[in-house]
Amino acid sequence: MRKLYVLLLAAAVLLLGTPARAADNGNWAVYPSSAAAERRPYFYLSADPGTTLTDKVTVTNKTAVPMAFRLYGADAYNTERDGGFAVRTRREPQHGVGAWTTPDRTAVTVPAHASVTVPFTVTVPADAEPGDHPGALVALDEKVAAGQGELAMGVQQAVGARVYLRVTGPTVPALAVEDVSLAQHRPLVPGTGKSRTTISYTLHNRGNVTLDPKVELKATGLFGRTLLSRSLTNVPAELLPGQKVRLTEPWAGSPQLDRGDVRLTASAKGVTGSGGASFLALPWLGLAVLVAALAAGVAGWRLRRVRGRRGRARGPRVQRGRSDRGEWAA
Repeated sequence: MRKLYVLLLAAAVLLLGTPARAADNGNWAVYPSSAAAERRPYFYLSADPGTTLTDKVTVTNKTAVPMAFRLYGADAYNTERDGGFAVRTRREPQHGVGAWTTPDRTAVTVPAHASVTVPFTVTVPADAEPGDHPGALVALDEKVAAGQGELAMGVQQAVGARVYLRVTGPTVPALAVEDVSLAQHRPLVPGTGKSRTTISYTLHNRGNVTLDPKVELKATGLFGRTLLSRSLTNVPAELLPGQKVRLTEPWAGSPQLDRGDVRLTASAKGVTGSGGASFLALPWLGLAVLVAALAAGVAGWRLRRVRGRRGRARGPRVQRGRSDRGEWAA
């Protein structure tokens, strides 16, 4: 029997838990170590290039059996699907916090209903770029849950505590809206159904700090008429430095006969960006029928005109004959 093991990391979506707001999947939790009165939801760190920071992370086992974990640092990114906060797996290349973080030990066994605290260091390179370097300290369950069947899928879970590291230096926020496109869907016969348009766009953090973007959508028709104006809700709460997220927004009841523009304006603290696209809404089936009717009409008119010209070119018919009085013509 062959088994295909796929790592499904719970660290891809870092859950917020109870009082300590630990990343928690119900079986174990990972969170910054601190005094009860100074509980931290995440690691918020700041460092100069070329310096080393030290801190501690706690892993809590909520099950009735011991659990073995692999502890490692990971870089964060925005998921393509919805822009959610996710982290790299242990086998992926790490370039920021994931590469700079070193736990005192990477193999950690936590007894049942107990916690283990592990010190770690973050060594910031001397040539580290200033700005935000988000990531996480991840506790990966060493056990792989086996699946069933000839081609089984194994599951390996992980939970991580977020790390927000800012390297001192110039901060440059920059935000752009790119590659706006429209996919229009209209009934073949105008008025026989509802139309809709899917608006797609890319939100791009071009700077070196994390942004909390807001996006406004506006569509205008002929003569500047406002067809649509709304604030979008399907936007990442955190757009990490250098990250791009492809998003879509539905527009129900979009025009079936109009010409205009769609514009998206994104804004965050101290920065804005915008992009747009034009649209032409025409009832193509009705237009095709009209064009065909006009073409038939023009063809008929030309045919009648040609026949008329031929008749005039022949002129009046002349009849000749003879009578007792001489020749006659009519």
